[in-house]
Amino acid sequence: MPDASHATSGHSAVHDAVIVGGGHNGLVAAAYLARAGQRVLVLERLDRTGGAAVSTRPFAGVDARLSRYSYLVSLLPQQIVDDLGLRFAVRKRSVSSYTPAVRDGSRTGLFVGGGTARTRESFARLTGGSREFEAWEDFYAMTQRVARRVFPTLTGPLPTRAELKERIGEDAAWSALFERPLGETVEERFTDDLVRGVVLTDGLIGTFSHAHDPSLLQNRCFLYHVIGGGTGDWDVPVGGMGALTEALAEAAQAAGAQIATGHTVHRIETDGSTAEVHFRTEDGEGTVPARRVLVNASPDALAGMLGETSVRPAGPVAGSQLKVNMLLRRLPRLKDTSVDAREAFAGTFHVAEGYEQLADAYRQAQQGALPRVPPSELYCHSLTDPSILGSALASEGYQTLTLFGLLTPPECFAPSGQDGLDGEAVKAKALAATLAGLDEHLREPISECLALDADGNPCIEAKTPLDLEDELRLPGGHIFHGDLSFPVAGEGTGRWGVETAHPNVLLCGAGAVRGGGVSGIGGHNAAMAVLEDQG
Repeated sequence: MPDASHATSGHSAVHDAVIVGGGHNGLVAAAYLARAGQRVLVLERLDRTGGAAVSTRPFAGVDARLSRYSYLVSLLPQQIVDDLGLRFAVRKRSVSSYTPAVRDGSRTGLFVGGGTARTRESFARLTGGSREFEAWEDFYAMTQRVARRVFPTLTGPLPTRAELKERIGEDAAWSALFERPLGETVEERFTDDLVRGVVLTDGLIGTFSHAHDPSLLQNRCFLYHVIGGGTGDWDVPVGGMGALTEALAEAAQAAGAQIATGHTVHRIETDGSTAEVHFRTEDGEGTVPARRVLVNASPDALAGMLGETSVRPAGPVAGSQLKVNMLLRRLPRLKDTSVDAREAFAGTFHVAEGYEQLADAYRQAQQGALPRVPPSELYCHSLTDPSILGSALASEGYQTLTLFGLLTPPECFAPSGQDGLDGEAVKAKALAATLAGLDEHLREPISECLALDADGNPCIEAKTPLDLEDELRLPGGHIFHGDLSFPVAGEGTGRWGVETAHPNVLLCGAGAVRGGGVSGIGGHNAAMAVLEDQG
């Protein structure tokens, strides 16, 4: 944990930059600015840095270090790792995805990975022919071409919409991703319900939307899920997600940045050229003067600090996920005997994510009800990176399992007056329904595979949007700090997508244009905006 003992002593000294929030984006900004010779101070509310990108041992007496909130890496540019000299690596998953299914009364599934021939055979077994596989290959070849052209733009000044369209250079791809609801493209290209659903899921991660949403929110979410690294691959952070933020904190401090944990910023005052940052600690209150303030918090939180009603053009923000962490004594056996559990869970294991199932779940959640069969997807970090397990657990075959539930906005977890359930009981009900959906595809209930902690309790924890709002101050529990936007300049975006109405106050978190995910892009771009302005 960073030493904050002297970080805010001598308040009369003016810092070049005070960074509010020590999440990964704030640490990226701090490292870049400190390396450029600036006097930098990071103020973090919690007793640790890292924000949502942390690794913890959540189960009492169990030596398993889990990525507790965020868990896969796709959008982090290698440029940031190289620029900051980070000792951090990711590892490719051996499998892309597995989706169990029942066809003609028989257990089967769609397996993507293990080479083209194996994937082709899986498509043929599921759909009865080659058409869906060929459509799949063609569609993702298109998204990869878009990824190679769009991803490099994320760390530069925002292109205009016309400039990005010209850079992509394919009218059909531009129309499919930027102009028409994703559902139209999915339905034109694919006929199988399960295949359609697997494609659509990337447009619904942490996002409450549907295939034909006219706002194109699903398109925006989908785009960020297929362009990472220029490939769209989602990789496993070696050592857990905390390995990244620990490396970032070390890089920032090595460059001279100071980090103060346990400092809650509650007000920012600025005249456009200088600012004062007011904070609270266990010992009282304090103020730090700064030339610039970079805020690694949500736009809504920034508005509150500035005493403004909102810095966001849209309405209320709400997340849409159920996050479940588990430690297993062993992986469960599958009803589909054509695939081994170690392969099925190595990639993304889709549950209840057929196209019509997703539509039904959206309609039910839109009415404030938990979907009857909650969609979810799982993966096993320890299959790719066993280093997160203690040696004894690894030798005995223990595995981690992470579940990410879709289409469950905060309303699904509100206390229910109709059936008399309080908030915790509602969460327990949601968790039970979600695990029941998984159990449908297992030869044994997942509960029978759970490890026990030192107190004899099952090693499982669930986080709803309400939990994420409470623990991490994510507005409405939204993992992206708000709805994602297309990576183009528009009214009020500024040159880098980090600017606010105040020239010396910048947004450097996930709520910046091109923010969201574990990417560091918001922090990088805010730092570049500062350095460009000084140059």
